Amino acid sequence: MSPSRLSKKIYEQELRRLQAQLVDMQAWVQASGARIVVIFEGRDAAGKGSTIKRVAEYLNPRVTRIVALPTPTEREKTQWYFQRYVPHLPAAGEIVLMDRSWYNRAGVEHVMGYCTNAQYHRFLHQAPIFERMLVEDGVVLLKYWFSVSPDEQEARFRSRADDPMRRWKLSPNDALSITRWEDYSRAKDTMFVHTDIPEAPWFEVPSVDKRRSRINMISHLLASIPYELVPREEVEIPVRPGSRGYERPPRNLENYVPDVAAELERAAHRGD
Repeated sequence: MSPSRLSKKIYEQELRRLQAQLVDMQAWVQASGARIVVIFEGRDAAGKGSTIKRVAEYLNPRVTRIVALPTPTEREKTQWYFQRYVPHLPAAGEIVLMDRSWYNRAGVEHVMGYCTNAQYHRFLHQAPIFERMLVEDGVVLLKYWFSVSPDEQEARFRSRADDPMRRWKLSPNDALSITRWEDYSRAKDTMFVHTDIPEAPWFEVPSVDKRRSRINMISHLLASIPYELVPREEVEIPVRPGSRGYERPPRNLENYVPDVAAELERAAHRGD
């Protein structure tokens, strides 16, 4: 039996607490020079993007980067497969959140026929080697798989299709994944067999309830990073000095955006 939906009140209170801890973790990453890569993978519409948004919401974008690579170019298709991902790996004091990753090859590329069988099997052989190299070099690598039920996935697809603000999130490949559910399931199972390694294991995040999945994933992320509280220097706001004779140019010489907000207020007062 599936757990009940997490209440909005509990969710918002806990999310706020966890996001404050993420800020503390980021400060430790900067101070310690740690390098962290967090991979978000899973079914289409499983909640990866919305979880990344909550993780990164209050973090410094100069320290924590979201990497979501587009379709490879013709030149990139001729490179070593992992080559296009290497430039996006973190330097000291950085966190990289990967909205999908090199595991595209084990999922959508394999299922949709965008790579050859030889390329697919080479990936399954090389991915654990590549990841062991990263971990051996000191990179903290965390891999999360977001799972969702067939009915919930279809409901989310239909919701996106009906929402002009989110329609961009629904691609033809996403829609086709409904018809290839078992193919994607087999691909995921095979991927886990080859790449669920002790140095970089997979962690599954059930995400039929998005609130619950976000709380669970962020909690696990924080528990997996051996961060410590770092003393941060207090910033004192100085007293503003008195005027030294500066005069602002006349406002009518400057260009301002139209005050649309004022028009909205006037319309509201008129009852329009």
